Amino acid sequence: MGIIINLDVMMAKRKISLSELSERVGITNANLSILKNNKAKAIRFSTLEAICRELQCQPGDILEYSENEE
Repeated sequence: MGIIINLDVMMAKRKISLSELSERVGITNANLSILKNNKAKAIRFSTLEAICRELQCQPGDILEYSENEE
């Protein structure tokens, strides 16, 4: 996929654990882990908004576009 999710990078910068962010955002550890490991097929804007609010960042800090190299 051409979209790369850099959630793990932002979490490391903010020194927040997966379980802590999961609790603050209101989604399960499993779903947040799927997102963090770049395995998600979609993300709701409400989820993205909550993550950005908690990490005090912009969506562009988390989402990155890369051309497919096939």
